[in-house]
Amino acid sequence: MARRAPRRGRTAEDDLKRDELKKVESYLQRKFSLPSISVRARPKKDDSAEFYIGDEFVGIIFRDDEDGELSWNLQIAILEMDLED
Repeated sequence: MARRAPRRGRTAEDDLKRDELKKVESYLQRKFSLPSISVRARPKKDDSAEFYIGDEFVGIIFRDDEDGELSWNLQIAILEMDLED
């Protein structure tokens, strides 16, 4: 499949990162059966992304390509006040 040209102001590397984020987002939506999950790029950070459910920020996804193995690590903080209904 041919890669499309990057949009103005974007590099081919930016498009690759965007493609990766969409794949991670799609995986999480399927895994949790929750289409309202979104993965958004972080400004000025290229090693992580933000994880949302709807409009609520839930955590950070870190990209790890150490030792030639690419993986993503999801970190979610649960506050005690969030547990109280």
